[in-house]
Amino acid sequence: MTSASQARARSCGFGRLPVLVEWWIPYVCLFVTTLVVTLALTPLAGKLAWKLGAVDRPSKRRINKKATPRMGGVAIFVALIAAVAVQYVGTTQLGWPVVLLPGRFMTVNYYMLAASFLVIFLTGAIDDVFQLKPLAKLAGQVLAAGIAVAGGLTVGIIVNPLGGEFSLGWAAYPITVIYLVAYVNIINLIDGLDGLASGITFISCMTMFLMATMSGRLDAAALAISAAGATLGFLRYNFNPASIFLGDSGSLLLGFSLGTISLLNVTRMAGLTTMILPLVISFVPIVDTLSAIIRRKRAHVSVGHADKGHIHHRLISDGYNQRQAVLFIYAWTTMLCAGAVLMTQVETMPRILIFCVLIGVSFAFAAHLKLFEPVLRHHYNPKSGEDELVDPTDPAFAVEEQKAERKAEKRREQVVDALLGHEDDDKTE
Repeated sequence: MTSASQARARSCGFGRLPVLVEWWIPYVCLFVTTLVVTLALTPLAGKLAWKLGAVDRPSKRRINKKATPRMGGVAIFVALIAAVAVQYVGTTQLGWPVVLLPGRFMTVNYYMLAASFLVIFLTGAIDDVFQLKPLAKLAGQVLAAGIAVAGGLTVGIIVNPLGGEFSLGWAAYPITVIYLVAYVNIINLIDGLDGLASGITFISCMTMFLMATMSGRLDAAALAISAAGATLGFLRYNFNPASIFLGDSGSLLLGFSLGTISLLNVTRMAGLTTMILPLVISFVPIVDTLSAIIRRKRAHVSVGHADKGHIHHRLISDGYNQRQAVLFIYAWTTMLCAGAVLMTQVETMPRILIFCVLIGVSFAFAAHLKLFEPVLRHHYNPKSGEDELVDPTDPAFAVEEQKAERKAEKRREQVVDALLGHEDDDKTE
């Protein structure tokens, strides 16, 4: 803090406070600001959604039993703007530390970063109202990520914990764009139960805030605590039974925020294990997305085709109600976040061991829930003469499952026969 800033802080009374308390004051103010603004504006966002027709109505694909507005992202976006205003006043008038400063290994244009947040929010908001086609929505996501990357939000050098480093060079730009777009979509895809995506984001943001403060990344810490306050405020209305949903205006914004925070923590130069930490923190939506891709590929349907095979669907089919399923996933996320924090406090080999245990347990549980098993099958309907997609509620699904199992068994037998044939050949020789 500069001498001028210290003088302003003393004049406001902060100079008499212990250093630790003074250091926390800006973050508490940002958290309370976004919390209060979101609490105040979410009902208004719901009324706006009703007027614009941005409403989720009950259907086979949806779990909600009544029509619910879906533009909660409006309140969260305005809350983040309010946080920027509070941070500006704090920095210029109260002697707070300057947050928007480049780190040691990075140069970020924060105006362009703000523009990228505006683009991702508008993409989601337009989709909430007009239902964009998938390619149009993806184009908006890529544009937002591209603006952020053009503004300097990239990873350039990766440090190997076992020694050495390598530069990504020009590849850092497309890799970072893909990374941000992937983060946006993993949060969007898991947004299937009341309070699920917003709760996971809150837990992840608090964890990333802790890591950012430990590493001295003030910009990442400020954004993380602001997003945490906004999501906690939104949970007041979004937890089961929800009176409003995030919508794409919210889920895309939160996913983009998480991706940005993780990159601000490691931008320009980062250890390999440091790069892995954000993936551990967000591993529940990551494994949900990965399993959806595998599940749909196995069923020979489009990767973008919605189904009821996500984690929350599986938990509900196992007898959990909405609240129990969401709380279970919260606990799973908390375990991963605690493990990620622990990884920052130990040496390389224990860190690798913790990572393997966390990921191994998560994959084992995913397999237990049968996340990788198809829940859609192609079925030829002799009456209509058309190929149809059937789900487990249709008797034809069991027929197609049996056909698929017979094909798999036949392939296994062919592999075994081939291996035995090679062994016989070896013995003959």
